[in-house]
Amino acid sequence: MTHPFRIALYQPDIAGNTGTILRLAACLGLAVDIIEPAGFALSDKNLKRAGMDYIAKAAMTRHVDWDAFEKWRQENSKRLILASTKANIGYTKFPFEKDDIILFGRESAGVPENVHEIADHRITIPMADGQRSINLAVSVAMIAGEAMRQTGGFEALGGAPADF
Repeated sequence: MTHPFRIALYQPDIAGNTGTILRLAACLGLAVDIIEPAGFALSDKNLKRAGMDYIAKAAMTRHVDWDAFEKWRQENSKRLILASTKANIGYTKFPFEKDDIILFGRESAGVPENVHEIADHRITIPMADGQRSINLAVSVAMIAGEAMRQTGGFEALGGAPADF
């Protein structure tokens, strides 16, 4: 299956979120890149509770660290879109492309400044004043849904055209 874009997780902290994201990715035909080290052992046992039997169907690539991921990304000429609470453009206003990688930071700390600087674009989910962040798996679902809508990903799965 051709994946319309990729989801990348920078050193994820919570196995349940990662399992949920892998389940979402399997259902939507998305590939997931996990940039290690993770805050938990990347084992089927740790991921299975949230990911259930979908984990085996998820297209997951593990990268030993940020440098390995960045080398792979550059070799494959992929645009890097960082989801960040520090960004100024809302994700629904951003024009996604089929070969994008949408990067999400650690639940506990986001991504370091050097990763912010490397990203080609930065997007955010607008929130009510005074709120810090939305759960990682929910954030991935929201942004992936919009990127799927924009890039024809739902139609590729056999869904009705998104004309809203």
